[in-house]
Amino acid sequence: MSRSPVVALALSTHPGPTVLVSAVTALLAIGAGLDPARAALVTAAVFVGQVSVGLSNDWLDAARDAAVGRTDKPVARGQIGVGTVRAVSLVTAVLAVVMTIPLGWAATTAHLVFVASAWSYNFWLKRTPFSVLPFVVSFGLLPAVVTLSATPPQWASGWTLGAGALLGVAAHFANVLPDLDDDRVTGIAGLPHRLGRRASGAVIAVVLAAASGLVLVGSGEPGPLQWAGCAATVLIAAVCGYLAVTRPPTRLLFQLIMLAALLNVTLLAFSPRG
Repeated sequence: MSRSPVVALALSTHPGPTVLVSAVTALLAIGAGLDPARAALVTAAVFVGQVSVGLSNDWLDAARDAAVGRTDKPVARGQIGVGTVRAVSLVTAVLAVVMTIPLGWAATTAHLVFVASAWSYNFWLKRTPFSVLPFVVSFGLLPAVVTLSATPPQWASGWTLGAGALLGVAAHFANVLPDLDDDRVTGIAGLPHRLGRRASGAVIAVVLAAASGLVLVGSGEPGPLQWAGCAATVLIAAVCGYLAVTRPPTRLLFQLIMLAALLNVTLLAFSPRG
């Protein structure tokens, strides 16, 4: 099915994760007490940065995606040119960092590291045993990008950074599992590939539950809402682990991880300690 270049470009941004990370940023901004203008700006900057990351992924993986017949990638299907995707990904990467400048040098630096870390995965680290590292850095750093955008800027609490990093680990493993066979054909061997499906499923369950525990403990004096959120996340973690071990991996795993992430960030943003 043919698509217009605009639609093909939009689908190449990985719109689901891009929108979700932007929503997480907005929730964190509300929880951090940013004024509406700063909250909107940091959310928009993160959104543009995520657009650049998604596009760079499809640009750099175009040949590999075409080789294994990825029907969900417009570049691999020839619906949009690699040159166009590359150009827009580079422009949006620069724009994302520039947009953060009015929020101060600390927020700008943190966002630069956030984007550069994500790009490092697409360029090289995805095929190494250190493939999880960009997810630890970028997801872990996202709360700091938000809190450093405040007036005055402040560093995010350690438990918040830890919860973000753990959610990043879960997201990485869940996102990779459905592509293990295709990745092996094209020479990609990140950490989940080396551990295998069963061990990766266990990692997902453990780190997702641990992230929820950090949010619960860090929230100060958890109330019924925090306990219910923690219980729901632990249940999601158990389901994810079970599915990863017993069933052929699908995108459902990643969607469940994103649901758990959104739940945890909502509890984090509106916890007594915010």
